[in-house]
Amino acid sequence: MKRFHVHVVVPKLDESVRFYSSMFGANPTVLKDDYAKWMLEDPRVNFAISARGGEAGVNHLGFQVDSEEELTALREQVVAGSVEIQDQPGAQCCYAASDKYWTQDPAGVPWETYHTLGDIPLFGADSHEKTVAGASSACCAPAVSIPAVVQRKVGCG
Repeated sequence: MKRFHVHVVVPKLDESVRFYSSMFGANPTVLKDDYAKWMLEDPRVNFAISARGGEAGVNHLGFQVDSEEELTALREQVVAGSVEIQDQPGAQCCYAASDKYWTQDPAGVPWETYHTLGDIPLFGADSHEKTVAGASSACCAPAVSIPAVVQRKVGCG
């Protein structure tokens, strides 16, 4: 089963943890000095915040899946739609090891689809994540632009 994922960069983690804990009526499932995550069932969402620099606001959106089979099926669905992707097998980011891929919507919003393999002790154990064209990236979002959807003319019937 898929779970919607949202990651927001916040200027002050403690204030945001208080706000979102009140908003969701639940304490974070994971709480670190620079990161918090709520694994909510209603609505079914993985909502994460971090205070590790970067511009405040939505960092990326995505889907967390429960199996490699679901990850493969969603990847094939995206590729079949002529959308460019960036694979990151065995990524170590946000206190978790995951197999994932990234894409980007036409407005430039990064989308992450991933299957979590287990917990790790650091926010980003990968010192040099694999990215498009071999560039290094910050944890949790590609630092380089992924080509957006291949432009196609779609007519109205």
